[in-house]
Amino acid sequence: MNRADTFFTQTEKDAISAAIKDVENKTAGEVAVMVVDESDSYPEAVILAGIIFGGFAGLIIADFFLGASLWHFIPLAFGFSLLASLLIRRAPSLLRYFISPARLEERVEKRALRAFYEQGLYKTRDNTGVLFFLSLFERKVWVLADEGIYQKIDKTELAAYATEVAAAVKSGNAAAVLCTEITRVGAILAEHFPIRDDDTNELSNRVIVGR
Repeated sequence: MNRADTFFTQTEKDAISAAIKDVENKTAGEVAVMVVDESDSYPEAVILAGIIFGGFAGLIIADFFLGASLWHFIPLAFGFSLLASLLIRRAPSLLRYFISPARLEERVEKRALRAFYEQGLYKTRDNTGVLFFLSLFERKVWVLADEGIYQKIDKTELAAYATEVAAAVKSGNAAAVLCTEITRVGAILAEHFPIRDDDTNELSNRVIVGR
C-alpha cells in the first residue's frame, strides 16, 4: 500500500471533506485535495547515489582486502552500485540529498499542474477550481487555481497557504492545518465568488489519492 493511501486517517479525511463542503456552501468556487507519494521517481538521483555508495564500498573492499586491484575494484563497484540503487529507494530521507531543491520544486509543480487537468478542475462553470496538491516524498504542497480565481487573487497569496500546509506535513499536523487553510481560501472565494442560487457541487469533496 502506498503511503498516500494511509497518510490521512479516515477521521481526518472526513474532516477535510467537511471543510471543503462548508466552503462550497458559501462560494461558487470548487476546492479539491489530492495527495500523492511522490511527483517523480528521480531515476538520475537513484543512479547517482548508487554510483557514489557503490564506488565507495568497492574501493574500501578492494583497497583493504584485495591489494587495491583495479580488476577487483571495477566489478565490485558495479555490483555494489546496483545494490545501493535498489536500497536507496527505501531511504527517501537519504535520497533527497541527491536531488536539488530546484529539481524537487520543478517536478512537484509539473505533477500538480497535471493533476489539475486530470481531475477536471479546469472544467468548472465559472473557472473557479482550486487544488491543494500534497506530494509526500518531496514534502511540498502546491495550491493551483483556475484563471477565474487568478483574476481576483494573486498567485503569491495562494502560495502562502501552500507553505503553511507544507510545514504541517513535515511536523505531522497536516490534516488540521489543511482544514484551516481550506477555510481561509474559502473566505476569499466567498468574497469574490459568492454562491449562486443554481450552484451545484461540480467536484467530489473526498480526498483524492493519486498514483
